[in-house]
Amino acid sequence: MDLLIRIAGEAGQGVQTTGNLLVAAFARMGLHVFAIKSYMSRIRGGLNWFDVRIGDATLYSGRETADVLVALTDEARETLQPHVADGGATLFDAAPDEADAPEGCLCVPLTAIAKEKGGSAVMANAVAAGAVFALLGYDLSALTDYFGEAFAKKGEETVQANVACAEAGAERLGDQAGRLASPDPGGEAVSVATGTEAVGLAAATAGVKFATAYPMTPATGVLTVLAGAADEYGIVVEQAEDEIAAVNMVCGAVYAGVPALTMTSGGGFALMAEGVSLAGMHELPVVILLAQRPGPATGLPTRTAQQDLLFALHAGHGEFPRAIFAPGTPEQAYHLTRRALKTAHKFQTPVILMTDQFLADMVVDTPPLDAAPDPIDRQIAADAGQGYDRFAVTDSGVSPRAVPGGDAFVLLDSDAHTEDGHITEDLEAHLGQQDKRMRKLDAMTEKALAPDRYGPPDAGLLLLCWGSTYGPCREAVDRLRAAGTKAAMLHFGQVWPLKARAVRRAVGLEGDDARPPDRIVCVEGNQTSQFRTVLREAGVGVEAEPLVRYDGMPFTGEEIAERVQA
Repeated sequence: MDLLIRIAGEAGQGVQTTGNLLVAAFARMGLHVFAIKSYMSRIRGGLNWFDVRIGDATLYSGRETADVLVALTDEARETLQPHVADGGATLFDAAPDEADAPEGCLCVPLTAIAKEKGGSAVMANAVAAGAVFALLGYDLSALTDYFGEAFAKKGEETVQANVACAEAGAERLGDQAGRLASPDPGGEAVSVATGTEAVGLAAATAGVKFATAYPMTPATGVLTVLAGAADEYGIVVEQAEDEIAAVNMVCGAVYAGVPALTMTSGGGFALMAEGVSLAGMHELPVVILLAQRPGPATGLPTRTAQQDLLFALHAGHGEFPRAIFAPGTPEQAYHLTRRALKTAHKFQTPVILMTDQFLADMVVDTPPLDAAPDPIDRQIAADAGQGYDRFAVTDSGVSPRAVPGGDAFVLLDSDAHTEDGHITEDLEAHLGQQDKRMRKLDAMTEKALAPDRYGPPDAGLLLLCWGSTYGPCREAVDRLRAAGTKAAMLHFGQVWPLKARAVRRAVGLEGDDARPPDRIVCVEGNQTSQFRTVLREAGVGVEAEPLVRYDGMPFTGEEIAERVQA
């Protein structure tokens, strides 16, 4: 049992505030929650909406249709009412004296009630939330009790004004109260998190002490989270003048032994490419969060995409190893952020953590994320001293790493260099260093995460996905299985390097218990099915049909299931 509530209106009308109030209240009731925003790149106006899906079981994606539409403008009503499910309801912010209600709407003068009961139109969000609670037949106290926390900083008078607005909104529903069958609350409160919050918390607990970025949606939120955590975790947060400065600041920080992080989107990552190459030559544990959005150029700044995978894999001049991780949920984002930092320091090479607007903004109930400091091992050589060579040739490709200021003399240069870090034109020395760096890839491949499988081992249909498509694909598998199709999925939280044999075993193409699927479909948020190219580049040998979406909107489980069946 699940329902989707869609709050829609202009930027600046409180769409997000209403959504956040509902998310928090529903989570406190023990309902499972999945919420996502759709918004334009503008401060005021336009058409934005906030989807809040609630259920009595875990939810993994949004839905195409809404059961409840709260329309704050005529445009919202006209555009989105056709996407209200049969038997659903549209609450429209009508004028109090409006004689003729728009067809199919329940007119609730949200703004007028807010002015009357709260003294300000801004409290229309509380009126709307109260009306939604009444429509769903839920006890209003679950919402109003939360107001004490949500508006505590504004004083008790503001709290009570919002309570009065919510109660008036609920009363306005009259005999429509409890009209919609709703999921039963679970009783125990659940915790919720966004992908952005999970990345920020993971970085802070992992011991990141320096974070810098030039603001760029949808990566900026991580910088904001780290700034808010700066005092508690001892982090220096710097807004750089541009992305070139940001990546080079991180190179300097990790050279000095400080775990560091920078974050950007595609356009900013383009500017970072030379700095990524510098990190490759200096063998520095630089970690970059690449939060994708549609391109090219400025593209659609507030929409989602998975269009930068091949760019991330090949960005930079010359050849050097790197790892790429792509979480699919906030919980995965927490753990893979830590793994990205550990991998970078273990192998002394750049690591890229790929998210997107969908993952960054999604709000989902998740197990509580550990906020206790648990610093990663920086892999600093404890016994470096006289005779230390920063770039000593080793079988593993990983040289002992010391930091300046200790007993060892640390020398490095961006040019081709000898083992002790001096510039050289000796081609044999250059080959030795190049081969040394690339040998890291062998161990990185051996340590690569295998894809996670969901579904039976003998599935005839197998969906492949990476990053934020995890949830929609998982829901699609459940829908397909309910319809009689034996389906499963593989999700890749690490997309490079890939261990070809492990992937083939996971797909069912190798091993004593090999069960090759009849059909393999690769689900991606880009036009050219870039992950299929990565699979070929890794020598996996898996042929898959592409199923792509690149309009800037996220997949839903029902969409994937319907397209696969079609």
